[in-house]
Amino acid sequence: MKLFGTREEAAPVRHLRAGQLCVDLVAGNLRTVRFAGVEVLRAVGYVVRDRDWGTYDPPIRDLALEEDDDRFRVHYRAEVEAPDGVRLRVVASIEGSADGTLGFAVEAVTDGAFETNRCGFCVLHPIEGNAGAPVRVEHTDGTVEDARFPDHIEPWQPFQDIRSLAHEPVPGLRVTCRLEGDAFEMEDQRAWSDASYKTYVRPLARPWPYRLEAGRPDRQSVTLRIAAQAGFAPDSADTARGPVAVRLGAPLPERMPRFGLAVAPEDAQAVLALPARLHDLAPAFLLFHFDPLAGHGADALEGFARIAALAPEAECALELVLPGQDDPAAETAQAARLIEASPFRPHTIVVGPSVDRQSTPPGSQWPACPPLEDVYRAARAAFPGVTLGGGMFSYFTELNRKRVPLGDLDFVTHATNPIVHAADDLSVMQTLEAIPFIARSTRAFVGNTPYRLGPTTIGMRQNPYGSRTMPNPEGKRMPMANDDPRARGLFGAAFLVGYAARLVGVGVEAWAGASLAGPRGLLLPGGGVAPAFHVARGLAALGGTGRLDLQSTTPGAVDGIAARRPDGGLEIWLANLTPEPQDVAIEGIGPDAAVSLLDEEAFDAAADGALPAARASDGRLVLPPYAVLRLLAPQAP
Repeated sequence: MKLFGTREEAAPVRHLRAGQLCVDLVAGNLRTVRFAGVEVLRAVGYVVRDRDWGTYDPPIRDLALEEDDDRFRVHYRAEVEAPDGVRLRVVASIEGSADGTLGFAVEAVTDGAFETNRCGFCVLHPIEGNAGAPVRVEHTDGTVEDARFPDHIEPWQPFQDIRSLAHEPVPGLRVTCRLEGDAFEMEDQRAWSDASYKTYVRPLARPWPYRLEAGRPDRQSVTLRIAAQAGFAPDSADTARGPVAVRLGAPLPERMPRFGLAVAPEDAQAVLALPARLHDLAPAFLLFHFDPLAGHGADALEGFARIAALAPEAECALELVLPGQDDPAAETAQAARLIEASPFRPHTIVVGPSVDRQSTPPGSQWPACPPLEDVYRAARAAFPGVTLGGGMFSYFTELNRKRVPLGDLDFVTHATNPIVHAADDLSVMQTLEAIPFIARSTRAFVGNTPYRLGPTTIGMRQNPYGSRTMPNPEGKRMPMANDDPRARGLFGAAFLVGYAARLVGVGVEAWAGASLAGPRGLLLPGGGVAPAFHVARGLAALGGTGRLDLQSTTPGAVDGIAARRPDGGLEIWLANLTPEPQDVAIEGIGPDAAVSLLDEEAFDAAADGALPAARASDGRLVLPPYAVLRLLAPQAP
């Protein structure tokens, strides 16, 4: 519970090795495919999705494993039952060899017309080391294209009609992935903050959902061939690794982003019931959500005003959803009258049409929507003198596909969510790799326009890809869940530190990284605080201060931020982003440093609202799983 906020056990991981080929078998799929210590693929998985793009998670049956020094074999069965009772039966076989060959084949047969949005293989290529690098694409018609993995995030599929992909993750290591059974295409999953390029079965231009024909076998396979060539150097870190070195550097030419909290009308009473928590956290801004189509009206604005009064120093920003049932001028004027009649006085308005909260996938028809130029012009007229933001209430995916006009905007914004496609612990933490790519890609088309992010919570507040977010009363690890329990554990605190670390150098001015109350909030039942509360409070206090360079030799394991406090002192936040203890050596901190460690042992006491007492440190320590530390020193560089 203290690590993950849930008693659900994570799916077990079985490590398989054949010579220098290593894979992790998790829930019937392959993760972290490595050769000589080099990650060549992030995952190979057979995925079945429902009509809302939710992912089925069937139990694995009749699992058989054979393994020796040079080969491993896996065989299993699984069964998926649709809501209408139709069953899809899956038989899978996996084989890996020391010669660098890996095969994964599946036969699926249904006993009725099985409805699905996708049924088949997804292959994930890592982004770090591959972005902008060469890739050879063989198409289904036999033609070959020499291209590159996208650097800036592609709004549409970079490659279609794929039969095979060949690339070199490091010099001298040639990796060819061949896909059989249907046409495949690639999407740039960084758009959803996934840390991968995803090659998937069945082009999105075809109709979906679709139905598999009863009794007709659907056979697909993925074959990987890895060849070490002249000049290849194995990753020495695969065999020996010392402490993670975290090196403090010089001041950077940027400020820490201002940190804010998202507030929904349904969470207002919980916030008002614990005013001391809001005062203690002291966010730089409050991001209130107002949607007339959800029934928000005068009562919601009244609640917002009461919350704003508890944080008089905070900027009040209102997300204003326009219903799109009238012209923009009429709808913004109506909203302005409603706000004028209330005690709520926002400093900032973020405006957007309701229809833009839904995704328009490739091959789909764009829904009717008033021109965004008209929307922003109407908002300017209805709310003179306020700071005006635009973009997407949903994610970068939608902003990248529908890039907004900038002329009337004071800033551009969008949200992120790490559980759109996968919700296992490793995948969620790996999404942090994608945040700099998202920010740099946004900068490429918004130029110098100020840029904000949020909300960026683990739980999903709104689903652009289906009819709803997924209820999660049992507190499971579930894609698209409206409530992810890990946000209330140490995992959530580590994720928040990791997110802050990835915002370096990308020019994000403000960031709504949490909610105080509700299913995605920092408050625990009974009024205590989650570990992430302490991180949020620290980030809020550091907003606008000078950022310092901080480099980790293994940022996927340990990462963090450093800043110069207003009194000239040094403040560092570090997190262990893994389930294993990490030896850490912090360099360049000077004398008289002291650390507060937030881990399982300190969890209960910290829930009362105070960080553990600081103790002297020379920078050498062990970070337990998903632990977070704050380091203070009297003098910053």
